[in-house]
Amino acid sequence: MMEDVFSYIIGLGAAVMMPVIFTVLGLCIGIKFADAFKSGLKVGVGFVGLSVVTALLTSALGPALDTVVNIYHLQLRVFDMGWPAAASVAYNTAVGALIIPVCIGVNILMLLTKTTRTVNIDLWNYWHFAFIGAVIYFASDSLAWGFFGAIVCYILTLIIADMTAGRFQKFYKDMDGISIPQPFCAGFVPFAWGINKVLDRIPGVEKLEIDAEGMKRKFGLMGEPLFLGVVVGIVIGCLTCETWNRIVERIPYILGLGIKMGAVMELIPRVTVLFIEGLKPISDATRQLIAGRFKGAEGLNIGMSPALVIGHPTTLVVSLLLIPASLICAVLLPGNQFLPLASLAGLFYVFPLVLPFTKGNVFKTFAVGLVVIVLGLYMVTGLADWFSLAACDVYRLTGDSAVAIPEGFGGGSLDFAGSPLAWIIFRLVHNLKWIGSGVLVLATMAMMWWNRMLIVRNEKGNGDK
Repeated sequence: MMEDVFSYIIGLGAAVMMPVIFTVLGLCIGIKFADAFKSGLKVGVGFVGLSVVTALLTSALGPALDTVVNIYHLQLRVFDMGWPAAASVAYNTAVGALIIPVCIGVNILMLLTKTTRTVNIDLWNYWHFAFIGAVIYFASDSLAWGFFGAIVCYILTLIIADMTAGRFQKFYKDMDGISIPQPFCAGFVPFAWGINKVLDRIPGVEKLEIDAEGMKRKFGLMGEPLFLGVVVGIVIGCLTCETWNRIVERIPYILGLGIKMGAVMELIPRVTVLFIEGLKPISDATRQLIAGRFKGAEGLNIGMSPALVIGHPTTLVVSLLLIPASLICAVLLPGNQFLPLASLAGLFYVFPLVLPFTKGNVFKTFAVGLVVIVLGLYMVTGLADWFSLAACDVYRLTGDSAVAIPEGFGGGSLDFAGSPLAWIIFRLVHNLKWIGSGVLVLATMAMMWWNRMLIVRNEKGNGDK
């Protein structure tokens, strides 16, 4: 029954769910109905806008990339199902049916024990935790192992959100008191930190300052994400033609693809403004309520969706450059069986927690993104059998076309199956069972203890002042 209820609610989509959730949440924390409803509507409209823009990207790129695959006879047997399939798999299972109340309970317990300073109200993205739990559940045929994986992922994500909150708030404007507790973003933090350190030690590279705003000043129009989108779209359009004569014949199509890619680059920052306008009142009111009710709550952060910041110019430029790079890597990497198509719309979500470490440097951010994509392709390939098992079972039960896998293919999604955090948790639990789970428990407890030490030390420091 719980699965049916959550399946119905999730079937409404984020655009309907989030206005309801944030209106109710706003009323619970003391916001006037009109203001709460307005905030919820803006968040819902933001999701609609983001869905329209990403649908434009996938609908424009999908047929073009399919044509490229056919022209060059690319044989990659893992079908890209995109994040909607991953979300459907996540929520249409026993793990997904209970993931929201379970994770809220874990969050409250961690707040009471001072092992986190993040209040995660990004309820829609709880599907990420449900996803790793669902895949473990189907692979192990054990609901207990599924919840174990989901809870571990949730705890680690909250701790990483705490660790990155200071950098995040310092780098992005108007984000005081906000953190990003989304595991897909959190999984790339170690790569951002490590690769940035390595690049800083290479002579000459540490002085290479290329940011998106600097590109605009130096190159004018040619440095704009809008212009780069048009160029990349035109190049991909040309690749769909076998001969020069065919290029001439398809000039309207090629130019149209370029304009659509440019539109995506221009519209995403405008859409994210709606998220900020809708979520900020909820965030501010939540923080004030907690600070007034609980002692020592001044340093709490409100966990929000990374959609708030995906419109940053560096994110747009690097995501755009990684589209052709991802396709080239998919074709050339030995052993890879995954060709990213639908998942390309999710590239923007790789970078919300990467940019605070690279300080928006386009070169360093691209280097981090390239490493992440290469690893992600292999991770998706490695998880394809288990992803397919879960997707096929959900399709059998629900008939959801989003999780239908073409005959002869496996299923995958770079949007989350390519997450290092999800991959590590799955491999430790599935492959090493009790030993791997023991390692996870020890590592998680150590991080909780370390995070608590930092929180208590920070509270004492503020008390001394």
